[in-house]
Amino acid sequence: MKVKFSSPGKITLFGEHAIVYGRPAIVSAINKRVYVSMEKRDDDFIKIISDLSSDFISINEISNYKGSLIYIIKAIEILSKYTGRKKGVNIIINSEMPISAGLGTSAAVSIATIAAYSRIIDYNISISEIAKLGHKVELEVQGIASIMDTTISTFGGTMYIKPNVTIEKIKIDYEIPFILGYIKREYNTAYMVNKVKSLMNENKEIIEKIMETIGLIVEEGKKAILEKNIEKIGLLMNINHGLLDSLGVSNKELNDMVYLARKAGALGAKLTGAGGGGCIIALCPNNESIKNNICNAIESIGGKVIPILLSEEGLKEED
Repeated sequence: MKVKFSSPGKITLFGEHAIVYGRPAIVSAINKRVYVSMEKRDDDFIKIISDLSSDFISINEISNYKGSLIYIIKAIEILSKYTGRKKGVNIIINSEMPISAGLGTSAAVSIATIAAYSRIIDYNISISEIAKLGHKVELEVQGIASIMDTTISTFGGTMYIKPNVTIEKIKIDYEIPFILGYIKREYNTAYMVNKVKSLMNENKEIIEKIMETIGLIVEEGKKAILEKNIEKIGLLMNINHGLLDSLGVSNKELNDMVYLARKAGALGAKLTGAGGGGCIIALCPNNESIKNNICNAIESIGGKVIPILLSEEGLKEED
């Protein structure tokens, strides 16, 4: 038996980190995906080949696993406990995005793994169960995580998410032209989330005000998106980046890409994701010359330009 599922990466337009503390965020799926292929084995072993690394372990030892493929292993462990069913599998993981870039690859691989493995063990799982269990994977691996990445990887589109309050799909019927700039990450998501948590614990009153302001930016960003006010979206991106920088989640490389992109003509630019390196998004005018200038600016400091489009597609089974 063979199955294949894929799930999209994402960009956070507004609100990363603040969503961990109950504020809203706006996130969009992109047309770059993670693919998870699975084949049932005749024994109790899990063999994984991925863009990240490869491994071969017993299904009875997964609770002690500490390797780099932890999201895949944890997804299988959680689903096995949830259903009471286990099967050995061969797994192949392919990603159209850099790993650990702030584009939600860990969420995408968790969601696609849960969907594929549920089919292997013959468990009829609902889409809402997949999203819930995917979030549990991120919580157990990272220690702290919002529902944002796993929700968008499951359902796709653009969403306004306020934890424990609302998940609202935002219909975008026009182009919002983004350029994605990537540079190698210094620190992973868990490290950056815990760094902000420490800052919050040490300076609660000040950091709460920053989170509150980011929440206000998200609300204004939602209005600007619905009003098709591209210039306002760009302005709010710039303000959001400044506040993220004040939380210590940006770095010199990300800031260089952000400021050079703005200088080259971007209407707005900010980091996207947890930070510590990774990706920025630059909002472009509808002008090919300016787009080229922004791409050249990103590449001039060693950044990689990744073409992206916003996508309505979430989790899906592949042929």
